[in-house]
Amino acid sequence: MKRIGIMSDTHGYLHPRVFDFFSKCDEIWHAGDIGSLELIDTLSNFKPTRAVWGNIDDHRIRSFLPEKLIFDCEGLSVMIIHIAGRPGKYSREVKETIKSHRPGLLVAGHSHILQVQFDAAEKLMFINPGAAGIHGFHHKLTMLRLVVDAGQMKDLEVFEIDRNNVIT
Repeated sequence: MKRIGIMSDTHGYLHPRVFDFFSKCDEIWHAGDIGSLELIDTLSNFKPTRAVWGNIDDHRIRSFLPEKLIFDCEGLSVMIIHIAGRPGKYSREVKETIKSHRPGLLVAGHSHILQVQFDAAEKLMFINPGAAGIHGFHHKLTMLRLVVDAGQMKDLEVFEIDRNNVIT
């Protein structure tokens, strides 16, 4: 059993409550648009962190992190990529990766919109944790945590804070 914290689109900003919300997590997964290597260092020094680069990330981040990750977590095949599309409207590359690797969980970012949806056509759970940073059109900072146990996801929890209440 592993407790996982999931975030995306920090754009260089870490809300102080990230550390409380992820305190009992075994790993953090970041789905891109990180904003700085310092942010990844901070997360990695706090908890083991898996991350991919996003479209706003510079050459330093892109040379340090992959564009996508495919791995096993407690018997669940996981794919993390920043830009995936959404159920029924995945990019061509994502469709091909789904077909070849058959992940049970697809984690993506980019849209800044929190979305958790079972994709029956692809037989996978699609998760976009929304945006945890302060840059973008979103009104709420959001992150997720869940438990992966014996190939199953459970105990999904949402962190949400009004962007107007953010201290910078």
